[in-house]
Amino acid sequence: MTNATILLARHGLSQDDRFSKTHVARLTQSILQYPTNDWSDRRLIEWIQQVPFQDLPGREAMINPLTDDLPYQSFDPYIRGIVRWLNTLGILTLSCCDGHARGQASITLQQAPSLEQWQLLELALPQQMTMQLIHLTLKLNYRRSGFASLLLFAERLYRLTADQHYFKTLRLERFKHRLLTWLEVPGVSRRERLVAMRLRNELKSQTDFLYTDKRGNVLATIPCGVGPTVLLSAHMDTVELIEEGRVILEDGTTLRSSSGILGADDRAGITTILEMLDRVRNTNFSGTLKLAFTVQEEIGCRGAEGIDPAFLKDVDAAIVVDRRGTRDIVTACRNQIPFCTQEFGQLFEEAGRLVGMPDWQTTTNGGSSDTNVFAGFGIPSVNLSVGYRHEHTEHETVDYAATFETVALIESVLHHQLIPVRS
Repeated sequence: MTNATILLARHGLSQDDRFSKTHVARLTQSILQYPTNDWSDRRLIEWIQQVPFQDLPGREAMINPLTDDLPYQSFDPYIRGIVRWLNTLGILTLSCCDGHARGQASITLQQAPSLEQWQLLELALPQQMTMQLIHLTLKLNYRRSGFASLLLFAERLYRLTADQHYFKTLRLERFKHRLLTWLEVPGVSRRERLVAMRLRNELKSQTDFLYTDKRGNVLATIPCGVGPTVLLSAHMDTVELIEEGRVILEDGTTLRSSSGILGADDRAGITTILEMLDRVRNTNFSGTLKLAFTVQEEIGCRGAEGIDPAFLKDVDAAIVVDRRGTRDIVTACRNQIPFCTQEFGQLFEEAGRLVGMPDWQTTTNGGSSDTNVFAGFGIPSVNLSVGYRHEHTEHETVDYAATFETVALIESVLHHQLIPVRS
């Protein structure tokens, strides 16, 4: 997409508009008389306001976008783009206000967005903005980011209408920010309390059963119908303290710390599971999810060893997310201690093939992890790669795109109902 295309889109316009006879087409045609190298957001707003039109409804006019041409010139300057692309996405509007620099814009909708439409809005929303639907009015708070975030929201909504791959780009970008947030949470072994508190705050609205056991593990249960019980697990502790004042550096999709460990072992695992929870309701999974976020994994898996056996008694399979690298499905420890049968590991290979990732492969050359503990209870278990490398060193990195692929793998396992109920 050209810079001119994006600039027009931020204000609810398209170069293709010129080829129709609508109000917006005349508006676009008037703007395109100016040299494109003179364009900026501010100048474009000024030009729109100068274009002469008569018999326009007032600012508060309620226009039906299914039958009437939207008079963008009469709309507040920073809300035009959002209104245009909401309607294009099928989220039909009635009226709008950009807030006049007071920090909150509002758009009245004809009906509440569907779950799918709401998820699109959440993905497109810039990081510094918040969004709330009150009755049929969409409230957009931009106090922390200014008017520019409204234009960015419009740009992202436009890209969703114009590029079928942009949805995946936005999901990956949101996932990166989620991972960055968790990488900043300190929690060396024996001092995981802050991690546990934040997990409980995030999980309390999603789980039916949530508690912290005597060892400090955060355990939860999420019923999703009748079927197998699947345990998802990651550990809360890091091998060393995260250095105060460090900066997380980006190189493409790779993250590293400016000083000391990054902490992706196993913050990447925690983020993967939380992301999976947001998506599981949109899959075909029927069964129960159990969660085990454990303490003191780095000093001998002490947290996992202290989990009450009654919590694990009905678990049909355990998926641990704590393996370095990419595309490994670990089914044994050091080629000697099996976690599951070969056939069970191959279920995850099949899940990868079903979502276009055929290079996920089983390996029996895993290290010590909580997977050993769950397998010791007789639970078929695997440990999945989650994108980090050089753990426990100052050279630690994580490829968040690879971490996101682990989310897709687990989603595929659950969606295609590949986990059997143990006899």
